[in-house]
Amino acid sequence: MKVLGLETSCDETGLAIFDSEQINNDNQGLVGQVLYSQIELHALYGGVVPELASRDHIRKLVPLLNELLEQCDISKNDIDAIAYTKGPGLIGALMTGALFGRSLAYGLDIPAIGIHHMEGHLLAPLMGANPPAFPFVSLLVSGGHTLLIAAHGVGQYEILGESIDDAAGECFDKVAKMLGLPYPGGPNVAKLAEAGNPDAYALPRPMLHRGLDFSFSGMKTAVHNLIKDTAGSDSDPHIRADIAASFQYAVVDTLVKKCVKALKQAGMSRLVIAGGVSANIHLREMLEAELAKINATVHYAPPALCTDNGAMIAYAGFERLQAGQSDDLAVSCIPRWPMTELPAV
Repeated sequence: MKVLGLETSCDETGLAIFDSEQINNDNQGLVGQVLYSQIELHALYGGVVPELASRDHIRKLVPLLNELLEQCDISKNDIDAIAYTKGPGLIGALMTGALFGRSLAYGLDIPAIGIHHMEGHLLAPLMGANPPAFPFVSLLVSGGHTLLIAAHGVGQYEILGESIDDAAGECFDKVAKMLGLPYPGGPNVAKLAEAGNPDAYALPRPMLHRGLDFSFSGMKTAVHNLIKDTAGSDSDPHIRADIAASFQYAVVDTLVKKCVKALKQAGMSRLVIAGGVSANIHLREMLEAELAKINATVHYAPPALCTDNGAMIAYAGFERLQAGQSDDLAVSCIPRWPMTELPAV
């Protein structure tokens, strides 16, 4: 089954072809993918402008589809099904991909299915060279979400903890803005932190000993106050690097300790981490070190599949389509969509 995946939940237009007949030891079924990022478009505003995001998705979907088909050396008629992101995300951006995908599927007389964006991230590591087996604990950490989930199978999810305010990635973006760094904040803060001392400043670890939920708004405020009260923070590159490193360490330390606690609470020994922040090298190193102490393993999505992409939507779509699930002609998108509402496969 060849599945076309469409991802348009925010500021990246991602398309990919997943072919179940090409799953083997060297290739987990991904035939090809294309990705267009709107970073330059939104950098001027320091964050995503929803209306501009929607318009840009409309502008790029057709040329990207043509590029993908050429890359994979197939025609539209070779596609067996289409999966598109149904939610959560920006409603305008979601609707562009959903309407495009549903209309194309209707024209080709093939099934289509709407996919949960975070389920796509959760399943993306299964497309790696050594895919983890269920059950596992998953840390989904991105610009819009921070979730700890006990995954017992596709669609069988138990929320262990989530952010009650800012997501970890959102906090990275806001701190980057405070430090005068360009958007997106995550990779730029991580780059600046390489030259800093993570122990230079003591920053809080909010809710570290209160269950498995997360709160990063207090950490954002603490960094704001630190910058305001530290002489030279606006001009001294060493001080700015120390602040970035201390902030990154505080976030990573919180995430890692919550992951260890979640594994113990769930009685599991496998952790899957996905989402844009999962690409953070410091987070990966700390996770591997701490999980080794409790004989647990950590699994990641391939580097190209950490951020938003069409491949994860295509794969999640395949899992559901092969179980007989599909959507009717009515198109609906869900900006806020709990993963616990998803049907099991």
